[in-house]
Amino acid sequence: MTISFKHYILALCFVLSAFASKAASILLPMDETQKDHLKSYGIAFWTLKNGEEVDWLLNYRGGSFMMKYDKSIEDECKIRGVSYEVVADAKVNQIITEVTDPSVNMDLVKLEKAPRMAVYAPKTSMPWDDAVTMVLKYAEIPYDLIYDEEVLRGDLPKYDWLHLHHEDFTGQYSKFYTYRFEAWYANDVKAQEAMAKKLGFDKVSKMKLAVAQHIRDFCGNGGFLFAMCSGTDTFDIALAAANTDICESMFDGDAADPNAQSKLDFGATFAFQNFQLDMNPLSHRFSNIDVTFTRQVDRANDFFTLFDFSAKWDVVPSMLTQNHDKVIKGFMGLTTAFNERYIKPGVTIMGEMKTGNEARYIHGEYGKGQWTFYGGHDPEDYQHGVGDPPTDLKLHPNSPGYRLILNNVLFPAAKKKKQKT
Repeated sequence: MTISFKHYILALCFVLSAFASKAASILLPMDETQKDHLKSYGIAFWTLKNGEEVDWLLNYRGGSFMMKYDKSIEDECKIRGVSYEVVADAKVNQIITEVTDPSVNMDLVKLEKAPRMAVYAPKTSMPWDDAVTMVLKYAEIPYDLIYDEEVLRGDLPKYDWLHLHHEDFTGQYSKFYTYRFEAWYANDVKAQEAMAKKLGFDKVSKMKLAVAQHIRDFCGNGGFLFAMCSGTDTFDIALAAANTDICESMFDGDAADPNAQSKLDFGATFAFQNFQLDMNPLSHRFSNIDVTFTRQVDRANDFFTLFDFSAKWDVVPSMLTQNHDKVIKGFMGLTTAFNERYIKPGVTIMGEMKTGNEARYIHGEYGKGQWTFYGGHDPEDYQHGVGDPPTDLKLHPNSPGYRLILNNVLFPAAKKKKQKT
Protein backbone atom coordinates (compact mmCIF):
# COMPACT_ATOMS: atom_id res chain seq x y z
CA MET A 1 0.00 0.00 0.00
CA THR A 2 1.41 3.39 -1.06
CA ILE A 3 1.05 6.52 1.02
CA SER A 4 0.89 9.76 -0.92
CA PHE A 5 3.26 12.57 0.00
CA LYS A 6 0.28 14.64 1.15
CA HIS A 7 -0.88 11.89 3.52
CA TYR A 8 2.69 11.49 4.78
CA ILE A 9 2.89 15.19 5.66
CA LEU A 10 -0.51 15.05 7.41
CA ALA A 11 0.61 12.03 9.42
CA LEU A 12 3.87 13.73 10.35
CA CYS A 13 2.00 16.85 11.51
CA PHE A 14 -0.28 14.66 13.61
CA VAL A 15 2.72 12.99 15.27
CA LEU A 16 4.38 16.34 15.94
CA SER A 17 1.14 17.75 17.31
CA ALA A 18 0.72 14.74 19.59
CA PHE A 19 4.30 15.17 20.80
CA ALA A 20 3.73 18.86 21.56
CA SER A 21 0.59 18.08 23.54
CA LYS A 22 2.59 15.64 25.68
CA ALA A 23 5.51 18.06 26.02
CA ALA A 24 4.96 19.27 29.56
CA SER A 25 7.29 22.23 29.67
CA ILE A 26 9.38 24.84 27.90
CA LEU A 27 12.95 25.21 29.12
CA LEU A 28 14.87 28.45 28.61
CA PRO A 29 18.53 27.38 28.97
CA MET A 30 20.68 30.11 30.51
CA ASP A 31 24.08 28.62 29.77
CA GLU A 32 26.24 29.39 26.74
CA THR A 33 23.63 27.89 24.39
CA GLN A 34 21.23 30.78 25.01
CA LYS A 35 21.09 33.28 22.11
CA ASP A 36 19.65 36.13 24.19
CA HIS A 37 20.02 35.87 27.96
CA LEU A 38 18.53 39.31 28.58
CA LYS A 39 15.31 38.74 26.65
CA SER A 40 14.92 35.38 28.40
CA TYR A 41 14.13 37.28 31.60
CA GLY A 42 11.49 39.14 29.62
CA ILE A 43 9.89 35.84 28.62
CA ALA A 44 9.85 34.72 32.26
CA PHE A 45 8.28 38.04 33.30
CA TRP A 46 5.74 37.87 30.45
CA THR A 47 4.76 34.35 31.55
CA LEU A 48 4.20 35.56 35.12
CA LYS A 49 2.17 38.53 33.87
CA ASN A 50 -0.08 36.06 32.09
CA GLY A 51 -0.84 34.23 35.32
CA GLU A 52 1.48 31.24 34.92
CA GLU A 53 4.23 30.13 37.29
CA VAL A 54 7.90 29.87 36.34
CA ASP A 55 10.45 27.48 37.84
CA TRP A 56 13.85 29.09 38.34
CA LEU A 57 16.39 26.27 38.27
CA LEU A 58 19.24 27.66 40.35
CA ASN A 59 22.69 26.63 39.09
CA TYR A 60 21.15 24.36 36.45
CA ARG A 61 22.63 25.33 33.09
CA GLY A 62 23.37 28.88 34.21
CA GLY A 63 20.12 29.40 36.14
CA SER A 64 17.56 28.26 33.57
CA PHE A 65 13.81 28.94 33.55
CA MET A 66 11.12 26.32 33.00
CA MET A 67 7.37 26.76 32.56
CA LYS A 68 4.41 24.66 31.47
CA TYR A 69 4.19 24.24 27.73
CA ASP A 70 1.97 26.77 26.02
CA LYS A 71 2.08 27.58 22.33
CA SER A 72 1.81 31.30 23.09
CA ILE A 73 5.03 31.11 25.13
CA GLU A 74 6.76 29.19 22.36
CA ASP A 75 5.60 31.79 19.84
CA GLU A 76 6.84 34.60 22.08
CA CYS A 77 10.27 32.95 22.31
CA LYS A 78 10.44 32.81 18.51
CA ILE A 79 9.37 36.45 18.16
CA ARG A 80 11.93 37.68 20.68
CA GLY A 81 14.77 35.44 19.50
CA VAL A 82 15.10 33.50 22.74
CA SER A 83 16.52 29.96 22.66
CA TYR A 84 14.17 27.36 24.14
CA GLU A 85 13.70 23.62 24.37
CA VAL A 86 10.39 21.76 24.40
CA VAL A 87 10.74 19.22 27.21
CA ALA A 88 8.60 16.10 27.68
CA ASP A 89 7.30 14.88 31.04
CA ALA A 90 10.05 12.32 31.58
CA LYS A 91 12.79 14.90 31.02
CA VAL A 92 11.04 17.42 33.31
CA ASN A 93 10.94 14.85 36.09
CA GLN A 94 14.61 14.07 35.49
CA ILE A 95 15.54 17.77 35.73
CA ILE A 96 13.54 18.28 38.93
CA THR A 97 15.09 15.19 40.49
CA GLU A 98 18.55 16.43 39.56
CA VAL A 99 18.20 19.98 40.92
CA THR A 100 16.50 18.92 44.16
CA ASP A 101 19.04 16.20 44.95
CA PRO A 102 20.53 17.14 48.37
CA SER A 103 24.03 16.25 47.18
CA VAL A 104 24.19 18.90 44.41
CA ASN A 105 24.40 22.68 44.63
CA MET A 106 21.16 23.33 42.77
CA ASP A 107 17.59 24.11 43.73
CA LEU A 108 14.19 24.96 42.28
CA VAL A 109 12.53 28.25 43.18
CA LYS A 110 8.95 28.93 42.11
CA LEU A 111 8.26 32.37 40.67
CA GLU A 112 4.58 33.06 41.23
CA LYS A 113 3.60 36.63 40.39
CA ALA A 114 5.14 39.42 38.31
CA PRO A 115 6.28 42.23 40.62
CA ARG A 116 4.90 45.73 40.17
CA MET A 117 7.88 47.73 38.92
CA ALA A 118 8.89 51.36 39.47
CA VAL A 119 11.98 53.29 38.45
CA TYR A 120 12.88 56.46 40.35
CA ALA A 121 14.23 58.82 37.72
CA PRO A 122 13.75 62.48 36.67
CA LYS A 123 11.22 63.41 34.02
CA THR A 124 13.71 65.86 32.50
CA SER A 125 16.39 64.69 30.08
CA MET A 126 19.92 64.33 31.47
CA PRO A 127 23.08 63.78 29.39
CA TRP A 128 23.51 60.19 30.54
CA ASP A 129 21.44 57.03 30.37
CA ASP A 130 20.49 54.44 32.95
CA ALA A 131 21.50 50.79 32.58
CA VAL A 132 18.40 49.50 34.36
CA THR A 133 15.83 51.33 32.25
CA MET A 134 17.75 50.33 29.12
CA VAL A 135 17.74 46.64 30.00
CA LEU A 136 14.09 46.70 31.12
CA LYS A 137 13.12 48.17 27.76
CA TYR A 138 15.31 45.69 25.89
CA ALA A 139 13.86 42.73 27.81
CA GLU A 140 10.35 44.19 27.33
CA ILE A 141 9.63 44.33 31.06
CA PRO A 142 7.08 47.07 31.90
CA TYR A 143 7.67 49.63 34.63
CA ASP A 144 6.35 52.99 35.86
CA LEU A 145 8.52 56.09 36.08
CA ILE A 146 8.23 57.96 39.38
CA TYR A 147 10.18 60.80 40.98
CA ASP A 148 10.13 63.05 44.04
CA GLU A 149 6.53 64.20 43.78
CA GLU A 150 5.14 60.68 43.44
CA VAL A 151 7.33 59.34 46.26
CA LEU A 152 6.39 62.12 48.68
CA ARG A 153 2.68 61.86 47.98
CA GLY A 154 2.83 58.20 49.03
CA ASP A 155 2.83 56.22 45.77
CA LEU A 156 5.56 53.71 46.73
CA PRO A 157 3.22 51.15 48.40
CA LYS A 158 1.69 50.56 44.95
CA TYR A 159 4.90 48.79 43.93
CA ASP A 160 6.90 45.70 44.88
CA TRP A 161 10.22 46.74 43.33
CA LEU A 162 11.98 50.09 43.07
CA HIS A 163 15.12 51.02 41.18
CA LEU A 164 17.07 54.14 42.05
CA HIS A 165 18.35 56.02 39.04
CA HIS A 166 21.88 57.45 39.27
CA GLU A 167 20.61 59.95 41.79
CA ASP A 168 22.29 62.16 44.38
CA PHE A 169 20.22 62.02 47.54
CA THR A 170 22.55 64.46 49.34
CA GLY A 171 21.29 67.47 47.34
CA GLN A 172 24.68 68.29 45.79
CA TYR A 173 23.55 67.76 42.18
CA SER A 174 25.80 64.71 41.75
CA LYS A 175 28.76 66.92 42.70
CA PHE A 176 28.93 68.04 39.09
CA TYR A 177 29.69 71.64 40.06
CA THR A 178 32.50 71.69 37.50
CA TYR A 179 29.71 71.49 34.88
CA ARG A 180 27.87 74.51 36.30
CA PHE A 181 28.16 76.48 33.05
CA GLU A 182 26.50 73.69 31.05
CA ALA A 183 22.83 74.19 30.18
CA TRP A 184 21.82 70.71 31.39
CA TYR A 185 23.30 71.38 34.85
CA ALA A 186 21.61 74.78 35.19
CA ASN A 187 18.29 73.30 34.03
CA ASP A 188 18.53 70.46 36.53
CA VAL A 189 19.24 72.86 39.42
CA LYS A 190 16.30 75.03 38.37
CA ALA A 191 13.93 72.05 38.08
CA GLN A 192 15.02 70.56 41.43
CA GLU A 193 14.67 73.88 43.25
CA ALA A 194 11.24 74.47 41.75
CA MET A 195 10.08 71.01 42.83
CA ALA A 196 11.43 71.51 46.36
CA LYS A 197 9.54 74.80 46.64
CA LYS A 198 6.35 73.23 45.26
CA LEU A 199 6.55 70.42 47.82
CA GLY A 200 7.20 72.80 50.74
CA PHE A 201 10.97 72.43 51.24
CA ASP A 202 13.38 75.37 51.51
CA LYS A 203 16.29 73.28 50.20
CA VAL A 204 16.70 70.53 47.62
CA SER A 205 18.80 68.58 50.14
CA LYS A 206 15.86 68.48 52.57
CA MET A 207 13.54 67.28 49.82
CA LYS A 208 15.97 64.53 48.81
CA LEU A 209 16.36 63.46 52.44
CA ALA A 210 12.58 63.15 52.77
CA VAL A 211 12.53 61.08 49.57
CA ALA A 212 15.30 58.82 50.90
CA GLN A 213 13.38 58.34 54.14
CA HIS A 214 10.22 57.38 52.22
CA ILE A 215 12.26 54.86 50.22
CA ARG A 216 13.76 53.54 53.47
CA ASP A 217 10.24 53.02 54.83
CA PHE A 218 9.14 51.36 51.57
CA CYS A 219 11.91 48.82 52.02
CA GLY A 220 11.22 48.43 55.73
CA ASN A 221 7.60 47.59 54.96
CA GLY A 222 8.55 44.74 52.62
CA GLY A 223 9.63 46.42 49.37
CA PHE A 224 12.58 45.39 47.19
CA LEU A 225 15.13 48.12 46.49
CA PHE A 226 17.76 47.98 43.75
CA ALA A 227 20.26 50.81 43.31
CA MET A 228 23.26 51.39 41.06
CA CYS A 229 26.11 53.89 40.84
CA SER A 230 25.58 57.00 43.03
CA GLY A 231 22.07 55.86 43.93
CA THR A 232 23.82 53.52 46.39
CA ASP A 233 26.21 55.51 48.58
CA THR A 234 24.37 58.85 48.39
CA PHE A 235 21.24 57.12 49.70
CA ASP A 236 23.12 55.95 52.81
CA ILE A 237 24.99 59.26 53.19
CA ALA A 238 21.72 61.22 53.11
CA LEU A 239 20.21 58.98 55.80
CA ALA A 240 23.32 59.29 57.97
CA ALA A 241 23.39 63.10 57.58
CA ALA A 242 19.72 63.66 58.44
CA ASN A 243 20.60 65.84 61.46
CA THR A 244 23.30 68.00 59.89
CA ASP A 245 24.11 70.02 56.74
CA ILE A 246 26.76 68.57 54.41
CA CYS A 247 26.06 70.88 51.43
CA GLU A 248 28.27 73.89 50.77
CA SER A 249 26.75 77.26 49.80
CA MET A 250 26.87 76.74 46.01
CA PHE A 251 24.46 73.84 46.48
CA ASP A 252 21.99 75.16 49.04
CA GLY A 253 22.75 78.83 49.74
CA ASP A 254 24.52 78.47 53.09
CA ALA A 255 27.68 76.89 54.44
CA ALA A 256 27.95 73.26 55.44
CA ASP A 257 28.11 72.36 59.11
CA PRO A 258 31.84 72.29 60.00
CA ASN A 259 31.07 69.48 62.46
CA ALA A 260 29.00 67.45 59.99
CA GLN A 261 31.32 64.44 60.07
CA SER A 262 30.94 63.96 63.81
CA LYS A 263 27.15 64.25 63.55
CA LEU A 264 26.68 61.38 61.09
CA ASP A 265 24.37 58.63 62.34
CA PHE A 266 25.66 55.32 60.97
CA GLY A 267 22.82 53.48 62.68
CA ALA A 268 20.45 54.97 60.09
CA THR A 269 22.20 53.47 57.04
CA PHE A 270 21.57 50.28 55.09
CA ALA A 271 25.03 49.21 53.96
CA PHE A 272 27.86 51.48 55.10
CA GLN A 273 29.39 52.77 58.33
CA ASN A 274 32.38 54.77 59.66
CA PHE A 275 32.99 56.47 56.31
CA GLN A 276 34.51 59.92 55.87
CA LEU A 277 32.65 62.56 53.86
CA ASP A 278 34.33 64.32 50.93
CA MET A 279 32.89 67.83 51.27
CA ASN A 280 35.06 69.46 48.61
CA PRO A 281 32.49 70.86 46.12
CA LEU A 282 34.96 70.46 43.24
CA SER A 283 35.43 66.75 43.95
CA HIS A 284 33.25 64.19 42.17
CA ARG A 285 33.37 61.89 45.19
CA PHE A 286 30.87 61.93 48.06
CA SER A 287 32.89 59.93 50.60
CA ASN A 288 35.57 57.29 50.91
CA ILE A 289 32.95 54.56 50.46
CA ASP A 290 33.64 54.83 46.73
CA VAL A 291 37.04 53.72 45.39
CA THR A 292 36.89 55.37 41.94
CA PHE A 293 39.74 57.81 42.60
CA THR A 294 41.88 55.62 44.85
CA ARG A 295 41.86 52.28 43.01
CA GLN A 296 44.91 51.33 40.95
CA VAL A 297 43.48 48.89 38.44
CA ASP A 298 43.99 49.09 34.71
CA ARG A 299 41.16 48.19 32.41
CA ALA A 300 42.74 44.94 31.22
CA ASN A 301 42.71 43.58 34.76
CA ASP A 302 39.42 45.06 35.92
CA PHE A 303 37.20 42.10 36.81
CA PHE A 304 35.14 41.06 39.81
CA THR A 305 34.14 37.57 40.86
CA LEU A 306 30.71 36.37 41.95
CA PHE A 307 30.57 34.28 45.10
CA ASP A 308 29.39 30.70 44.81
CA PHE A 309 26.53 30.38 47.31
CA SER A 310 24.68 27.27 48.42
CA ALA A 311 21.48 27.17 46.37
CA LYS A 312 19.65 25.19 49.04
CA TRP A 313 20.81 27.15 52.09
CA ASP A 314 21.58 30.64 50.76
CA VAL A 315 18.69 30.89 48.36
CA VAL A 316 18.50 34.70 48.10
CA PRO A 317 22.15 35.40 47.15
CA SER A 318 22.03 32.33 44.90
CA MET A 319 19.13 33.83 42.94
CA LEU A 320 20.85 37.20 42.72
CA THR A 321 24.10 35.72 41.38
CA GLN A 322 22.70 33.35 38.73
CA ASN A 323 24.88 33.67 35.66
CA HIS A 324 26.63 31.81 32.86
CA ASP A 325 29.91 33.48 33.86
CA LYS A 326 31.22 33.97 37.40
CA VAL A 327 33.93 36.46 36.42
CA ILE A 328 32.38 39.78 35.37
CA LYS A 329 34.05 42.63 33.51
CA GLY A 330 34.51 45.70 35.69
CA PHE A 331 32.98 49.05 34.73
CA MET A 332 33.25 52.51 36.21
CA GLY A 333 30.72 55.08 37.36
CA LEU A 334 30.25 58.11 39.56
CA THR A 335 30.33 55.41 42.24
CA THR A 336 32.37 52.50 40.88
CA ALA A 337 32.80 50.10 43.80
CA PHE A 338 32.63 50.03 47.59
CA ASN A 339 35.57 49.96 49.98
CA GLU A 340 34.98 46.79 51.98
CA ARG A 341 36.35 48.49 55.10
CA TYR A 342 33.17 50.56 55.37
CA ILE A 343 30.59 47.84 54.72
CA LYS A 344 28.48 46.94 57.74
CA PRO A 345 28.67 43.48 59.33
CA GLY A 346 25.77 41.35 58.17
CA VAL A 347 25.79 42.75 54.62
CA THR A 348 26.26 39.97 52.06
CA ILE A 349 29.04 40.63 49.56
CA MET A 350 28.03 38.85 46.35
CA GLY A 351 30.72 40.12 43.99
CA GLU A 352 34.16 41.53 44.76
CA MET A 353 37.66 42.22 43.57
CA LYS A 354 39.50 40.75 46.52
CA THR A 355 42.92 42.09 45.53
CA GLY A 356 41.53 45.64 45.61
CA ASN A 357 39.52 45.18 48.82
CA GLU A 358 36.48 46.39 46.89
CA ALA A 359 32.95 45.04 46.68
CA ARG A 360 30.88 45.56 43.53
CA TYR A 361 27.63 43.81 44.32
CA ILE A 362 26.12 43.63 47.82
CA HIS A 363 22.81 42.69 49.42
CA GLY A 364 21.04 43.02 52.73
CA GLU A 365 17.77 43.16 54.59
CA TYR A 366 16.03 46.16 56.11
CA GLY A 367 12.92 45.56 58.19
CA LYS A 368 10.63 43.30 56.18
CA GLY A 369 12.29 44.20 52.87
CA GLN A 370 15.53 43.63 51.03
CA TRP A 371 17.95 45.75 49.02
CA THR A 372 20.79 45.28 46.52
CA PHE A 373 23.52 47.81 45.68
CA TYR A 374 25.51 47.41 42.44
CA GLY A 375 28.49 49.70 41.78
CA GLY A 376 29.20 51.27 38.39
CA HIS A 377 27.23 52.92 35.61
CA ASP A 378 26.91 50.58 32.62
CA PRO A 379 28.10 46.93 32.55
CA GLU A 380 28.97 47.16 28.85
CA ASP A 381 30.50 50.66 28.77
CA TYR A 382 33.71 50.72 30.79
CA GLN A 383 33.96 54.47 31.38
CA HIS A 384 30.72 56.13 30.38
CA GLY A 385 31.12 59.89 30.16
CA VAL A 386 28.60 62.72 30.36
CA GLY A 387 27.01 63.04 26.92
CA ASP A 388 28.14 59.63 25.65
CA PRO A 389 25.56 57.73 23.56
CA PRO A 390 23.61 54.91 25.24
CA THR A 391 24.73 51.31 24.91
CA ASP A 392 23.00 49.30 22.18
CA LEU A 393 21.99 46.13 24.01
CA LYS A 394 21.34 44.35 20.71
CA LEU A 395 25.13 44.08 20.62
CA HIS A 396 25.28 42.57 24.13
CA PRO A 397 22.38 40.08 24.45
CA ASN A 398 24.49 37.73 26.61
CA SER A 399 25.96 40.32 28.98
CA PRO A 400 26.80 38.72 32.37
CA GLY A 401 26.92 42.18 33.98
CA TYR A 402 23.41 43.06 32.82
CA ARG A 403 22.13 39.66 33.95
CA LEU A 404 22.81 40.68 37.55
CA ILE A 405 20.34 43.56 37.15
CA LEU A 406 17.66 41.24 35.80
CA ASN A 407 18.18 38.70 38.59
CA ASN A 408 17.00 41.46 40.91
CA VAL A 409 13.95 42.14 38.73
CA LEU A 410 12.68 38.55 39.08
CA PHE A 411 13.75 38.10 42.69
CA PRO A 412 10.55 39.59 44.23
CA ALA A 413 8.44 37.06 42.28
CA ALA A 414 9.93 34.15 44.23
CA LYS A 415 7.72 32.11 46.53
CA LYS A 416 8.95 32.63 50.06
CA LYS A 417 10.59 29.52 51.51
CA LYS A 418 10.77 28.67 55.18
CA GLN A 419 14.22 29.52 56.52
CA LYS A 420 16.38 26.43 56.95
CA THR A 421 17.77 26.22 60.50
